[in-house]
Amino acid sequence: MDEILDETVSSEDLKKFEAIYNEQVEASNVTTDATFNYAWCLVRSRYAADIRKGICLLETLFRDGNEQGRRDYVYYLAIGNAKLKEYSKALHYVRTFLTLEPGNQQVQHLETVIRKKNGKDGLLGIALAGGVVLAIGGLVGLGMAIAKK
Repeated sequence: MDEILDETVSSEDLKKFEAIYNEQVEASNVTTDATFNYAWCLVRSRYAADIRKGICLLETLFRDGNEQGRRDYVYYLAIGNAKLKEYSKALHYVRTFLTLEPGNQQVQHLETVIRKKNGKDGLLGIALAGGVVLAIGGLVGLGMAIAKK
């Protein structure tokens, strides 16, 4: 399941679904399927800007789309937010999904993966902050030692 957050879309698929979506936008007749397929590709992109655009499209579908697609929208909203390291939002969508399908093991596992990544990134942030404080303290101590001489 860790791979789901690392999975990227092929440029061919992205171009294909983007073209379909844009044709429908120009014709003022955008279908839910075209929007979802394009958003699905964007969320699986390696670029943060694409992922954000995909999230916006999925949020619109979730708010305005059909009831049958809600579980897919929520699932990919969780993945997109996790890929952007917005773990609290990702977990919100996971919990939303689990209210629709409490026994879904795939989403339960996704929740575990997101929580692990959140913990790793949090520990890394704490370690970096601690290292910065230590370096600043060393420089201040060195400055004081030089000033005394």
